[in-house]
Amino acid sequence: MIERRKNKRLGLTGELLLCPIGGSGNPESVSIEIIDASKTGIGFISDKHLTIGDNYEANLTIWTKEVLHVFLQIVRANEIEGGYRYGAFFIGMPDYDAQRITAYETVRELTEKQDK
Repeated sequence: MIERRKNKRLGLTGELLLCPIGGSGNPESVSIEIIDASKTGIGFISDKHLTIGDNYEANLTIWTKEVLHVFLQIVRANEIEGGYRYGAFFIGMPDYDAQRITAYETVRELTEKQDK
């Protein structure tokens, strides 16, 4: 398979809560498992069926226990055993939030080099 990613992917622990944008009534929060993340998007697993092209509001808890309020657009979906695997781009993420992810990427790379 040809690697088409523009940015290195990071495995983050934490919880992402999705809330549909423009829905009527109270938004439904859905916990998902974050597979990877970069400064431009995330990959995650959920048992909730989401539609490619839809936009969602989300709260992403990162490694520092800070919560990033982000907007996502679903760009890829695959059905897997027990749920779905999704890929999403961040929409309009502020530079300072993207830099938090970039800073973690840098620290992780340096740590990996020192461990070798």
